[in-house]
Amino acid sequence: MTEVATARFHAEKSRRLKPAQTPVELTADAVRFCAGLDDSFTTTESVAAKNGFSGQERALASLELGLGMAGNGFNIFVSGLAGAEKLQALRQWVTEHTRLAPTPGDWVYVHNFKNPDSPRAINLLAGQGGLLRLRMRQLVDRLKDELPKAFREEAFDRERSAIRQKHHRRAQEASAEFEKRVRSKGFLMQSGGKGRIILIPIVAGKPMQSHDEMSRLSEEEREAIEKREQDLMTDMTDMLAEQQAIMRDMEEDIRQVEIRFCEHLLNPLITKIEEELTNEKVTAYLSEVRENILHNLDAFKDGRDTSPASPLVPLFQERDPYLEYDVNVIVDNGEAQGPPVLVESAPTYLNLFGTIERVVDRFGRLVTNFTRIKSGSLLRAHGGYLIFSLEDAITEPAVWKVLKRTLRGGRIEMETYEPFALFSTSGLRPEPVTVNTKVIVVGSEFLYHLLYTWDEEFHEIFKVRADFRHVMELAGSCQNAYMEWVAKLCKEEGLVHFDRSGLGRLIEYGARRAGDREKILASYTEIADMVREACYWARTEGGALVSARHVERALKNRVFRANRIEQEIQELAVQGTILVDIEGKKVGQVNSLAVLDVGGYTFGRPCRVTASVGMGQSGIINIERESHLSGNIHDKGMLILAGYLRNRYGQDKPLALSASLCFEQSYSGVEGDSASCAELYALISRLSNIPLRQDVGVTGSVNQWGDVQAVGAVNEKIEGFFDICRAKGLTGCQGVMIPASNVRNLVLREDVVQAVGEGQFHLYPVESIDDGLAILTGIRVGSAEEEGTVNQVADTRLRELALALKEFAGGESKASWAEKH
Repeated sequence: MTEVATARFHAEKSRRLKPAQTPVELTADAVRFCAGLDDSFTTTESVAAKNGFSGQERALASLELGLGMAGNGFNIFVSGLAGAEKLQALRQWVTEHTRLAPTPGDWVYVHNFKNPDSPRAINLLAGQGGLLRLRMRQLVDRLKDELPKAFREEAFDRERSAIRQKHHRRAQEASAEFEKRVRSKGFLMQSGGKGRIILIPIVAGKPMQSHDEMSRLSEEEREAIEKREQDLMTDMTDMLAEQQAIMRDMEEDIRQVEIRFCEHLLNPLITKIEEELTNEKVTAYLSEVRENILHNLDAFKDGRDTSPASPLVPLFQERDPYLEYDVNVIVDNGEAQGPPVLVESAPTYLNLFGTIERVVDRFGRLVTNFTRIKSGSLLRAHGGYLIFSLEDAITEPAVWKVLKRTLRGGRIEMETYEPFALFSTSGLRPEPVTVNTKVIVVGSEFLYHLLYTWDEEFHEIFKVRADFRHVMELAGSCQNAYMEWVAKLCKEEGLVHFDRSGLGRLIEYGARRAGDREKILASYTEIADMVREACYWARTEGGALVSARHVERALKNRVFRANRIEQEIQELAVQGTILVDIEGKKVGQVNSLAVLDVGGYTFGRPCRVTASVGMGQSGIINIERESHLSGNIHDKGMLILAGYLRNRYGQDKPLALSASLCFEQSYSGVEGDSASCAELYALISRLSNIPLRQDVGVTGSVNQWGDVQAVGAVNEKIEGFFDICRAKGLTGCQGVMIPASNVRNLVLREDVVQAVGEGQFHLYPVESIDDGLAILTGIRVGSAEEEGTVNQVADTRLRELALALKEFAGGESKASWAEKH
């Protein structure tokens, strides 16, 4: 068909088509956002600063339940909180809501005198751990100072001398008795030096001191002498054993005197500690201490301090003889008021569970003792609350496994952390510590569902989930939360306060980030960053208060720092490199509005969608899918288009067509169904051969019944098309067609609102495909039976394609026709 014939065809068809009614537009007042601040508000300087989570009733109810439940497993998983300050914000809230709870006690480790490799854990009242350590050190210092003095007293020397004299007399009597027996046997006893005793036989009143003299005796006499000598040697052995027993008795008697003197000093000290602490385990421990000291008095006799001179541990450390009497306080709540609320910013194994440290002795060996047991934050938070990021903790070696074991069993087993050692070198097996810590972990929703699905123990340990919303309602206390947040931040960091216009613009920013005119952003961290930036610009200008102008400047500066790619795309569109028509009408072509996210900056850009239709049976071909550039949701949208065509046009005939849809100049992939309306418009336009307006951008998804459904990022899409139109020149006819259900999401830039108010830009809310077709074509859509409507023309075209395909195939089956041709 020639161009002249084509023009005549369209002119004739236009005379037969019925014009559509004037479309409904949104006014500037309808799209302008209003914060609706309280009339009494002037500046944030007069607002009371408060902490809390406004608009998070469900999450707060979960937190209160988790904090109140004492049963095993009611730990809390917090999701939805964002920003670096989320852990501290949780800590402040938990601290405020638990400040009246009782203060938990202390935990100490002491030496186990019966089994040194298993130090004992003792739970004490708050402050008593440090007190026990102080009293034990005072006890040792007192003994080191006063015991040597007691052993030098005249009374002690007198008793010791009397005991020695007594046992010396016993030894002398035994020696004299033996010497008497020697003489009676005809021998003379003589000392041989070095404690040896020599027996010299006496024959005829004369000592036999040489071998020659003995040889002159008869054999009977020598045998008799040897027999008597053997009897005396036996007696001498008994005598020496008796003297040794006498010496032992003497030492034991002296030791009993020493013990008696020590008990006179030690017992009152131990009794005082027992009365001061009143704890059964402490009493049992002090009993062992008393027994050990009484059996190891040598360490206190000379009074010399053999402990390390420096409080710093040397590399090659000598063993402290008084180490067994020390107390290792691993949890000290002596100065705490209420339960501890700890935040573990680095949840490694060592920081969470503690360890047993080791040092190198002078022989180069790795050694340890009970004073080297170091507690982790999980134990330090005993009786209170521990907050940390589960996403950080779960990536640390062994943390997740040990955390589950600890929370299930309710106790911590202290051990040396050696993840890469072939074997453990620690000989200590400390007594497990019973822990009663409420764990509050922060993580993403994805992590929660992942662990809930794949870890059977997860839901038994974390029975409470506090899910924080990203947005909150724009009403009442939630709106007042912005005042309180700004007031708190300005007072804490010394920032410039906000006036009424500045806070209103900040609330508008919150609504824009929430994507809803009736909601605002609930992220304190994001709002705080915007407050800081606005305060920076206010101080740059020397302003006393932050106004809307400063907030707007901060927002524009953010855009300027991030919109390089957006600016380049607009330049390419103006230059004609990227093909975008914003005037006139074309068949089978429409401007769909896409969204790009580049490094956290989101902007909209028009993308030309075209359709081609021919005779065939292939249905709708998605070029993006065939080239592997579309996602699953976009593919689903294409299948919905096919369902719409069947519902609308395929009830009385087969749909015999081969159509293709394409996003022109799209090379990075397409995802989402927000372009399905545009695709359907282009397809119907190509079917009916009715041109579509190119000065109207289109966004929206469609279902199989033709209802237009809401999409995301509607503000960015409108502003992206507006920027292109403004760059190429506003004609007063351009606009954007959006789903009617997206009207509540409109929080547009002021320049867009102003253009709408001046009639330079238009916004059309649509509820159905028919509404959109009427706007794009200017023709009544109607039904397939109504003459002069879009649907009647499209239905007629589909019927012609079906008949032409049948005629082309000669009425034969597809297979037989292919064999002949």
